[in-house]
Amino acid sequence: MTTLPADMTVIEIAEPGGPEVLRPARRPLPAPGLGEVLIEIAASGVNRPDTMQREGLYPPPPGASDIPGLEVSGTVVASGPGAHRYAAGDAVCALTHGGGYAEYCVAPEGQTLPVPAPLPLVDAAGLPETCFTVWTNLFERARLRAGERLLVHGGSSGIGTTAIQIASALGVRVFATAGSAEKCAACEALGAEKAIDYRSEDFVAAVKSLTGGEGVDVVLDMVGGSYLQRNIAALRPEGRLAQIAVQEASKSQIDLFALMRKRLTIVGSTLRPQSIDSKARIGAALEETVWPLVGQGLVRPVIDCRLPLEQAAAAHARMEDGAHIGKILLERGHR
Repeated sequence: MTTLPADMTVIEIAEPGGPEVLRPARRPLPAPGLGEVLIEIAASGVNRPDTMQREGLYPPPPGASDIPGLEVSGTVVASGPGAHRYAAGDAVCALTHGGGYAEYCVAPEGQTLPVPAPLPLVDAAGLPETCFTVWTNLFERARLRAGERLLVHGGSSGIGTTAIQIASALGVRVFATAGSAEKCAACEALGAEKAIDYRSEDFVAAVKSLTGGEGVDVVLDMVGGSYLQRNIAALRPEGRLAQIAVQEASKSQIDLFALMRKRLTIVGSTLRPQSIDSKARIGAALEETVWPLVGQGLVRPVIDCRLPLEQAAAAHARMEDGAHIGKILLERGHR
């Protein structure tokens, strides 16, 4: 039986601020509670909520770790009471409540999934946050189905690259927006029928042209603000807008008559505050529907870069400069 250390290296937020406030520290090893597993981390995914937490704009919910990091991959080293699925040494990836920027973390067993072969263990850290978000918002809340048309904003982001691949693999016609020719090419290589450079093109006009004037059935948006009314214009009758972030602004004016005339639906959610049972249900749906696609190579995490855990500040700076395509990972022991 492996002897576990008493403490571990973590990356903590010294105070609200820029990437430089992220610093290595030593903390006690967490113990798995009821229904939880303890994971020795191979890699952690970096996500926008992490940067917002660092800035003091997205505090962890009650009871969650103050250490950033919402997704990890690694091996199970211990299980708490009531957690029976995994044995020590099992390769897993998990959606966490926080605590991912560390050498070990705990996660509810229902939010912990086996790493689909032949995906490398480190790269599996790029699956949970994006897959859970895409599945619940597109396929559950927005009811996206095969044969429909989808517009993905931010197509080169971690969320965007995941949405393009899953939707394409499930028979959806996908269009995307991105901010450069390189990013547009990346979206199309992943399965987007057409990627629109939002810096030089009007995405509403482009979508209408690509769909014979009809528009799309679903829009996945993380911008908010001025995009709201334009998304409504890009939707066809009975269309659905799935709002998952508000990078531009959380408030916007809306023409309600346009909403009514097209019989549109607007849905939205955040993942972290949802209950353990809710996220376990999403995890079960992913394992049934998406994990086989990963195993077949039809869906994979697109990795922009892998940096050592101790370089979390550089990872946040990379995310915030906007040049990345896909996921940024913090790898334990990477040199």
